[in-house]
Amino acid sequence: MTRSLFGTDGVRGTANTYPMTADLAMRLGAAAGRYFRREGLAAHRVVIGKDTRLSGYMFETAMTAGFTSVGMNVLLLGPVPTPAVGMLTPSMRADAGVMISASHNAHQDNGIKFFGPNGYKLSDEAEAEIERMVEEGVTPARPANIGRAKRIDDGRFRYAERVKASLPTGATLDGVKVVIDCANGAAHRVAPEVLWELGAEVIAMGNAPDGRNINEGCGSTKPQAAAARVIEAGADLGICLDGDADRVMIIDENGQIADGDQVMALFATRWAREGRLRGNTLVATVMSNLGLERHLDAQGLKLHRTAVGDRYVVEAMRKGGFNLGGEQSGHIVMTDHATTGDGLLAGLQFLAIMAASGKRASQLTRQFQSVPQKLENVSYAEGSDPLNTARVKSEIEAAEKRMGDTGRVLIRKSGTEPLIRVMAECEDEDMLNEVVSGIAAKIADARDA
Repeated sequence: MTRSLFGTDGVRGTANTYPMTADLAMRLGAAAGRYFRREGLAAHRVVIGKDTRLSGYMFETAMTAGFTSVGMNVLLLGPVPTPAVGMLTPSMRADAGVMISASHNAHQDNGIKFFGPNGYKLSDEAEAEIERMVEEGVTPARPANIGRAKRIDDGRFRYAERVKASLPTGATLDGVKVVIDCANGAAHRVAPEVLWELGAEVIAMGNAPDGRNINEGCGSTKPQAAAARVIEAGADLGICLDGDADRVMIIDENGQIADGDQVMALFATRWAREGRLRGNTLVATVMSNLGLERHLDAQGLKLHRTAVGDRYVVEAMRKGGFNLGGEQSGHIVMTDHATTGDGLLAGLQFLAIMAASGKRASQLTRQFQSVPQKLENVSYAEGSDPLNTARVKSEIEAAEKRMGDTGRVLIRKSGTEPLIRVMAECEDEDMLNEVVSGIAAKIADARDA
């Protein structure tokens, strides 16, 4: 069965518009509850976390109704980062975990991500089965077996202790001045608290959510304000999280922004030197820069590429027994410590390397020379398929032939928005611009025809 509700990272869309309606959220909860109930257990439970979006209240309540209707007990964590749900699901012996968030999207969007009892996101097959159950409907529990709901008040504190424990024993951040941009999202309290408790001088921003300002002019997708604050405050480092805190952007002391590829290159190099990089392999997506691949190859390390989405990165890591992976967009996955991308954890690991090496952030975020890369997004109407037209196919084939071995072309549909992403890399920037613009124009023509 193919999936229509689920994208690359759960179900996502505009709140109060299909598929992100309270009714569907309730039916998703009921279907997932039936799917996750494990035979032989007297009690069944699910943990639910959320970010700070106004619509989170609605979806939290709707999913609670769905889960309890099939006999699942619900543990409500309130606003916590996505990795906290991945951590607390197995810690609390739950059958499943749910994160209500649309990550880096604006406040009017929301999403639902599921975790299995092991704290990892679901496979495509599991999501397809839940979709089938949503369509067919499920039988509710008998009145005596309806589940209960309970609010867990210390979820963020449990998460904070786990994150701090990832640092070497006795390591502190004394004397380090850090700007932390919480994107007015799920980590608006826990991220500044953790940094302060470890000894850092903390300058917090994006830490006053009002339900509508999540990711608004701040966070990992808009790090410019944080970069300016780093320079203004004379900070040693800037850490920018997104709305659910599963991704990070690092800013050096000069206000320069390093993407996830540079951070992954640093971690991979360091871990390999210390004998900690399993299989001498870093797992990343097809979007990661060609320069990263060349950098690793020069050190005898491997880059294993996957489809876009941190879920696919984690699946490849688990299958291959690897412990480091991520995305250029800032998802950094370290399975020694977490089951999914964790922006705060990655920021702390970067700070630990700064402290151990005595180097400034600017020295650590320039691991390799990036190959010029250009990305252009082209919108399209739902249900249409501009990529399947002869003119678009011909343009892509001509571009690939023109670039040859000097670069690469990657065309894909977004899994969360009606966008076609046109990306290319090439040493020749003039050719790069011409190739991307040419393909984007043909897609737009096919879309409007």
